[in-house]
Amino acid sequence: MDEQNIYIPMVTKFFEHDMSAASHILEGLTEEQAAGILQSLPPSLVLRIVKNLQISYAAAILDKTDDAFLQRIAPQLEPQFLATVLVHLPKESRERLREHITGKLEGEIREQLEYPEGSVGRTMTTDFLSFRRNLQAHEAIDKIRALAQKRYPSSYAYVVDEENRLIGVLNMRDLMISEPHQRLETIIRKEVFSLHCFVDLQEAAGELAKRKYFAAPVVDSENRMLGVVKAERMIRGVREDATKDIQQMFGAGRDERVFSSIRFSLKKRLPWLHVNLVTAFMAAAVVAMFEGIIAKLTVLAVFLPVVAGQGGNAGAQSLAVVMRGIVMREIPKNKKLALIIKEGKLGAINGAIIGVVTALVAWFWYGSTYLGLVIGLGMLVNLICAGLSGAAIPLLMKKAGIDPAQSSSIILTTVTDVIGFFAFLGFAVLFQNYLL
Repeated sequence: MDEQNIYIPMVTKFFEHDMSAASHILEGLTEEQAAGILQSLPPSLVLRIVKNLQISYAAAILDKTDDAFLQRIAPQLEPQFLATVLVHLPKESRERLREHITGKLEGEIREQLEYPEGSVGRTMTTDFLSFRRNLQAHEAIDKIRALAQKRYPSSYAYVVDEENRLIGVLNMRDLMISEPHQRLETIIRKEVFSLHCFVDLQEAAGELAKRKYFAAPVVDSENRMLGVVKAERMIRGVREDATKDIQQMFGAGRDERVFSSIRFSLKKRLPWLHVNLVTAFMAAAVVAMFEGIIAKLTVLAVFLPVVAGQGGNAGAQSLAVVMRGIVMREIPKNKKLALIIKEGKLGAINGAIIGVVTALVAWFWYGSTYLGLVIGLGMLVNLICAGLSGAAIPLLMKKAGIDPAQSSSIILTTVTDVIGFFAFLGFAVLFQNYLL
């Protein structure tokens, strides 16, 4: 017991002092030995170690650990890393790890596994070599030798930064003739061709054929490396059975598709139509609140559809941009608020311009300056809220685990109608002495 108490702090200190060298030593051990070492280390250190290992070897080590260890570690691993690990695990081992993945993490992994039918993401393989940019040449050569004995020979290796973003490709000849202590980031070829994971297979095959490449790295919208797609696999249209199994395990692609059965489509759509009916009555209730001013100034009723239509269209524009960003995974977690603010600013600019145009139309149509002012101010407020809500609603619904594609437009219409009517008719009450 005393020896173990001495041994664990020594190993911990060694890994903390030189993570790269320690990871290299770990890769030289058997999977059982490496798993035993990992299980003896603090979870925070384990998380750093596995990110420095080749993904296939990391998966093999985790497969050898016990359930108690997986229960501690799995919830703390990044969704993208976990999704890739699952692909590399034997079929019987996936369910064991899956038991420790629940809640929000499960949804995030599902998102990582959802690639459109016929896209590069569905065909790519995660068996590839990648190294951190600060690794030295002799360390990379040693790793390649060790990994080659474990079925990872390759003519190319890829170099990534600390966030797993692709920064270059490493040619084996360039590596072999480099100085032993030369860092990989000084050896790599930085002008590397890559494919986005959502690119259509036919387009990707054409790009590879044009360049005469047999393979290309696959990245996401933030240039994080996800895998490698091979020309041969695309031509044959082969897909990873493992990926399909995991998609089913996590329910990826479970929502309605274009050829879903009528019963399934009704089950998905009808509840939201009832929600839409409730929200429509909410908008009607707002109009009823101002029944008195509308009775005095019936001209206000003429502009209600204009307010609702412009607000709905402006919100739909923001919604479409954000929905595409969600599908294409172009929205980092730390930039969601910036995106909402940006759409709000855009709504303010659009609202000011459209408000002025609408005010001029109302002025010339009815000869009332204050009527133009009321409709212009109402339009400004509505378009600002339309921009903000068009961006915020799908992001909030996605965070809540609700499919934004089926319900965002219903909620958005309610927001723009209620706020638009309230703002327009509210300004009418405010300026009624000048309108009557």
